[in-house]
Amino acid sequence: MSKKMEVNKAAYEFEADMPLSQAFPLGLQHIFAMFVGNLTPLIIIAGMCGIKQGTELADLQVVLLQNAMIVAGLVTLIQLYAIGPIGGKVPIIMGTSSGFIGVFSSVVNVLGSGIFAYGAIMGASIIAGLFEGVLGLFLKSLRKLFPSVVTGTVVLSIGLSLIAVGINTFGGGFKAKDFGSLENLGLAMFVLVVILLFKHGTTGILSSSSILLGIMAGYVVAALMPMFLSTTGVDAQGVMYTKAWVINWSKVQAASWFAVPQLLPVTPVFDVRAIIPVTIMFIVTAVETVGDISGVMIGGMNREATDKELSGGIICDGVGSSFAALFGVLPNTSFSQNVGLVAMTKVVNRKALATGAVFITCCGLIPKLGALVSVMPQPVLGGAAVMMFASIVLSGIQLITKEPLTTRNITIVSVALGVGYGMGANAAILKALPVSVQLIFGGSGIVPAALMAMILNIVLHEEK
Repeated sequence: MSKKMEVNKAAYEFEADMPLSQAFPLGLQHIFAMFVGNLTPLIIIAGMCGIKQGTELADLQVVLLQNAMIVAGLVTLIQLYAIGPIGGKVPIIMGTSSGFIGVFSSVVNVLGSGIFAYGAIMGASIIAGLFEGVLGLFLKSLRKLFPSVVTGTVVLSIGLSLIAVGINTFGGGFKAKDFGSLENLGLAMFVLVVILLFKHGTTGILSSSSILLGIMAGYVVAALMPMFLSTTGVDAQGVMYTKAWVINWSKVQAASWFAVPQLLPVTPVFDVRAIIPVTIMFIVTAVETVGDISGVMIGGMNREATDKELSGGIICDGVGSSFAALFGVLPNTSFSQNVGLVAMTKVVNRKALATGAVFITCCGLIPKLGALVSVMPQPVLGGAAVMMFASIVLSGIQLITKEPLTTRNITIVSVALGVGYGMGANAAILKALPVSVQLIFGGSGIVPAALMAMILNIVLHEEK
């Protein structure tokens, strides 16, 4: 094998320097993995507030989406390199959090849809983000709440929750009319096979870039499929729809070449009805960030995260989210999807991840480039996602088994997953409880599993 094809050893070291020719593809696959997830929460919440296509606020939606890409890139760079105490200097990709969709939906329901409600969400994010930043400063004294059995359970819960997301995109995406069609499954399986071939059939840069190569191969196949297959179908009501695997090239053509980010596109509104529930959610997010950082360190660097790394990471979560709100963007937190990519490839090089951060920033400044990535068919992403997300599960198991599996530790993991994760994954069981409790603990098993694990860790005495 030529030296050009050999992956530089620096790829597996966080602070080492490596050639840009290798750093770029390794960073680019991170952006492909998180691009859609970075924009989807904003589209949902802004849409609930009337900021969507076909309305007088359509132009504002475009501005917010561009800002979301720019902010994700900038906050990722801060997480990678740190500015004082802000940033953990850990191989984490930051992006718009989907964990806030539930609580933001309740805020919209209380305050009414409209630009005022969206402004209240921004105001609450500024205040609550700063609160999480302060919380991060005191993490060292709280670290006893997060031994490896607890963080491992949180990481395991994150992986289990994402597997459902991965298999959903594998079939065509949420609410796809042709979900589970042979075309979607075939395209996703093709991407998965290409990834496996490059991952285990090659070495060097080809093996490390297997996710990127699989997604690119999927793009090519999806572009060729209209030559042999119909791009439309008819649902049970007789309505025609476009199939999930079809690439929307018109979106790329319509996008402009350059855009300037706008500061305060939506005026923040400071309303206590939004601030209180959003602040509670930021506390929950801090726990999830501890799990993400722990997962990426054990999965990518084979060691546990230090107090300084966890503290800086949480501070970056909070301050980065406040910064995002100034640009009308929802909270920016650690992206669990990319934790799986690090665990699978073992590539933790800061320069590689930074090139990806710069690329997504450019996507915001050059909308046509962003549109080119955004038209990725869901089955193409799904072919890569199912493998990446399952890797997070394995990282969680690694953390849990780092210490001896005593009866106490087995009890903590079993109850946290069985009762905590099970309760959150089946939100219907919480319907008799207040709506605020349902929004925080329902829909995802991560929060109740983490809470249960922390409580049991305190209550159950260490075995001699």
